[in-house]
Amino acid sequence: MPIVTITVRKPKTSEFKNIVLDAVGAALVGAGASPNDRFQRIIELGPDDFRFDPTFPDLSRPRTDDFVLIELLLGVGRSVKVKKKIVADIIDALSSRGFDGEHVMIVFQDVPWENWSPGGGRIPHA
Repeated sequence: MPIVTITVRKPKTSEFKNIVLDAVGAALVGAGASPNDRFQRIIELGPDDFRFDPTFPDLSRPRTDDFVLIELLLGVGRSVKVKKKIVADIIDALSSRGFDGEHVMIVFQDVPWENWSPGGGRIPHA
């Protein structure tokens, strides 16, 4: 049950946001998530509320206002190989749509399964 949070500088068009959401969703489905398991949000913030370094740690080109921060909460247990595939699939999809892969940061957080309650107060893995 991936939970996706994408943070960008505002304003962004619906097309920009849909491209990012679709790329992340497709990558997660490619890694085994159900197509119906889609819980995604985009947070648009102004420059006072979303600050980032233009080149850290070793970018070949400085980040612009089109920088995209993707945070993925996943149930614990996915291998590094699976995470690398998710990253590659997201970057490939975005690059094919004109995004600069240098301007995309992806962060995974593994959450123990007993910490998920998908609805109705049920904790199916506890």
